[in-house]
Amino acid sequence: MAVEHPLTQPGEQTRIHNIGYRNYDGARLGRAYARRSLYSQSLRGAYGLGRSVKSKVLPMLLFVVMCVPALIMVAVAVATKAKDLPVDYTRYAVIMQAVIGLYVASQGPQAVSRDLRFKTVPLYFSRPIETGDYVRAKYAALASALFILTAAPLIVLYVGALLAKLDFSDQSKGFGQGLLSVALLSLLFAGIGLVISAITPRRGFGIAAVIAALTISYGAVSTVQAIAFERSSSGAVPWLGLFSPITLIDGVQTAFLGASSAFPGEVGPSSGQGVVYLVVVLGLIAGCYGLLMRRYRKVGL
Repeated sequence: MAVEHPLTQPGEQTRIHNIGYRNYDGARLGRAYARRSLYSQSLRGAYGLGRSVKSKVLPMLLFVVMCVPALIMVAVAVATKAKDLPVDYTRYAVIMQAVIGLYVASQGPQAVSRDLRFKTVPLYFSRPIETGDYVRAKYAALASALFILTAAPLIVLYVGALLAKLDFSDQSKGFGQGLLSVALLSLLFAGIGLVISAITPRRGFGIAAVIAALTISYGAVSTVQAIAFERSSSGAVPWLGLFSPITLIDGVQTAFLGASSAFPGEVGPSSGQGVVYLVVVLGLIAGCYGLLMRRYRKVGL
């Protein structure tokens, strides 16, 4: 029935327009689908996929930088018919730690800072997705992106070693140890990067803080370790390695994966010290997850 507007002239009538709103009749996919979608979108975003060309440049460039040294090593091993690879699988990530740290510094804030800056986090929680779903999806996405970054050159080394006809069992064992090492590294670095990035919505501050935590800390710890070793305090070298993320990973793989230590004088942790390293690494991963949960419970209000 037409309704007469008080401002219309006598005889005139208002019109009712159908603007096309209708109820949703499709399937309700629920939290699991929302969590998978957020994970997939975040993982793609970590390499700039689905974003502007400018956003793809840095992550793709860092991926190439990670893989090029492995390609060169493989080419040299094949050309010279070497009996072993120039670098162990477990040492590659330690050598390339600066590139890994730069990747986390660039993509950690990208994963969470925009949601905080534009205050879109409560919109996620207005749907079936909950705080734990958001945190797990973001954490898993960055950890997966890091694992792709660090495992890809190991695959290049492994394939090259097989092409060079190196011992299959030795190379397979080393490759498996390398994958375990970078998987642990990915979880640790992703947690640290996300916690730091979630503290501030300012992306620039987040980048600087992540670089300081991951890269500068390694330089500082390595310097102090070298000083301690030169002053005949080699017993302190393994304990000093507890204060940097990459030296923590180095200590764990030295103690449990048979890797050669990158510490000065190759003074790696003993089995007992290795247990301390492992407990600290697992504690940091769990602590990062707990801090993220606490942070997003407050943000989502």
